[in-house]
Amino acid sequence: MGKDGWLFPGWGSLTQVDTAGIDASTQLIKDTRDALAKRNIQLEVLVLPDKTRFYGDKLPADKSLSPAVQGRYQTILGKLKQAQILAIDDEAVLQKVKQGGQDVFYRSDQHWTQPAADATAVAVAAQIKQNVKQLAGKPGTGMPLGTVFNERRYGDLAELFLTAEQRKQIGRDTFTVRRQAEGQSLLEDAPAPVHVTGHSMVQPYFGFPQKLSNELDRPVSVNWKPGNVGHWTMLLEYLESPAFKQNPPQVLVWQMFEPAYSQGPNAQGLWDNASIMSPDTFRSRMRRALGQ
Repeated sequence: MGKDGWLFPGWGSLTQVDTAGIDASTQLIKDTRDALAKRNIQLEVLVLPDKTRFYGDKLPADKSLSPAVQGRYQTILGKLKQAQILAIDDEAVLQKVKQGGQDVFYRSDQHWTQPAADATAVAVAAQIKQNVKQLAGKPGTGMPLGTVFNERRYGDLAELFLTAEQRKQIGRDTFTVRRQAEGQSLLEDAPAPVHVTGHSMVQPYFGFPQKLSNELDRPVSVNWKPGNVGHWTMLLEYLESPAFKQNPPQVLVWQMFEPAYSQGPNAQGLWDNASIMSPDTFRSRMRRALGQ
């Protein structure tokens, strides 16, 4: 528990950076990028920055980010750039949102706010437009954005980790949610030229895939799961699915999380047991799913 009722997840070190893990993960991502390119699929990596780097002033008095952790996000981006893997600087995007007076994470929740998700979607869409000359599909097939409403509830960190008395003390947060536009579904009948795979940050509740679809003016498909399944398993789940085989996208947005970036597919005790595999197993399953 931090100051003023701010809650932070306990995973991810505030002091240490696993540079060897970052290098190993980047190599696996590069291998995946190369395999996707053979199928004419462009990979866009989306690394979401950690909540602590935006609200360090709300950490407990005895906690702070070390200089190495303060630079961890840019270290990751630098490694991706060195490997010529496409990735936006979402730390810069979210800092701009916060400097504009809007929160980018909820106080008692691990997830981002709608303004943060929207701004990130705009940045990802801009990069896709810059790198893909012509998206498949027809103009006018993007998702129209529904109206916005607020709901008061406890954040997931409060629900999962606090006692009833502690929850009462910190109170509920106001979550801003966009209603689905009438007659619209994220998984439209039209094939989606862009697919998003990741964890609960990219679920439709927080608005990222809808805004991305709206910005690109094309359908966007998404697969995600909550919990400690990890981004390696989520990618394989999609590549091994009938949906991928029937309609491989032009662009695959692979969402990851800064504190977990260095965790390979064999990160025992960090991913759930069903998600654990060796890097070689990940590579072979990935390539087999891509017909290589």
